[in-house]
Amino acid sequence: MRGAEPERDGRWAFGARYIQGQIDRATLRTTLTYRVVPRLSLGLEWNPLDSDLSPLANWLAVEETEIRPALMLGTSSDRIGTPSGQSWYFTVSKSLERWINLPVAPYIGAAYGTYDQKLRVIGGGNINFPKNASALIIYDGVHVHPTFSWTWKRNTFSFLLVELRHPGLAYSLAFDTPGGGRSKPRPANQPFLRPGARR
Repeated sequence: MRGAEPERDGRWAFGARYIQGQIDRATLRTTLTYRVVPRLSLGLEWNPLDSDLSPLANWLAVEETEIRPALMLGTSSDRIGTPSGQSWYFTVSKSLERWINLPVAPYIGAAYGTYDQKLRVIGGGNINFPKNASALIIYDGVHVHPTFSWTWKRNTFSFLLVELRHPGLAYSLAFDTPGGGRSKPRPANQPFLRPGARR
């Protein structure tokens, strides 16, 4: 989650995800988001097998500096495995490469889920590898979900192991509408899009 990815940058982003062995709401998920301004994205999440539609929002409230961590706030559907509910969360993240000379960016935060009406501690971390590959470890307050991703231009392909036992695949595409132009690339050194493993 460090550095910029100008080739992938786009105001719009479409995502699709499939997870084996989950309830209908979590099995198939699609998202469409629009970056209103460089630090704010709004969108919708649709889970077609459950006819469930919910809002998405991500706001980078404080940008990361060499010393200061980034602060992100957002909302999405509740954590993986919940049959209903909305989640509201914040995360604080910081790249440690300056101190340990490794491309590691941990994060910690909290998420309130309306399904069980609990506030949970969430956390995880991202590790960058050569050739546009990365690994993201997500703890959603209940379960751990490791993810491995590879990015090519504006496309990202991911393999997930939900709850350390249910395999899944995900794909995302960043794009612009004709005449929409391109904006400044988003620094990728903080958890991006639902760092707390929101469904």
